Amino acid sequence: MREFVAGRLPEYLVPASVVVLESLPLTVNGKLDRAALPAPDFADVVGGRGPATPTEEVLCGLFGEILGLEWVGAEASFFELGGDSLLAMRLISRIRAVLDAEIGIGDLFTAPTVAEAARLIEGGKASTRAVLTPQPRPQVLPLSFAQQRMWFLNRLEESEPGADAVYNLPMALRMSGELDVAGLQAALGDLADRHESLRTIFPEGRRAGLSADPGGGGGPAAAGGGAVE
Repeated sequence: MREFVAGRLPEYLVPASVVVLESLPLTVNGKLDRAALPAPDFADVVGGRGPATPTEEVLCGLFGEILGLEWVGAEASFFELGGDSLLAMRLISRIRAVLDAEIGIGDLFTAPTVAEAARLIEGGKASTRAVLTPQPRPQVLPLSFAQQRMWFLNRLEESEPGADAVYNLPMALRMSGELDVAGLQAALGDLADRHESLRTIFPEGRRAGLSADPGGGGGPAAAGGGAVE
């Protein structure tokens, strides 16, 4: 039946398995009882040769892990075994973590078997993730799209300069006992030193980013930067 359907429908519409039932299980409300449906049998699909290379061996394990199968042959298609786009993304993530190789979702659709995916990786067609290295930090940082939006809405909703408080969260605390003002100031300064967003401003009149001084001397202190005009 799958061959008949495959000759008339696109591949992504072909069911991974066909199970013939005498009747559909129903709930007390007369609806389909999905929990009572028998699990599809992929015995005819998972067969075939075993892994021939270390990469294929790892991939067979990953295919079986994602699909919930004990064993997957090297020439069995991921999608014929019940895989879908969501499971494909999980598989890509596991391949990235275990083999340190990148396979795109399009690659998996065109090379859905263990053997084909292994050839992509071993042939260098699957790109390895670039190693993260420290980069020089510019003196002025460009605003992100979210920060540009924040600046724009602030100016749009501001009735008079400095009056808009959309992004301010007021909070009052009642403290008992003697307050150590110097200690509180030092604690707030340490917090601002650790979190750059707390000491960041968008200066007017410049078209570019933001910055702040991590050594602010015990309190929030902006040093340079910029914002959209």
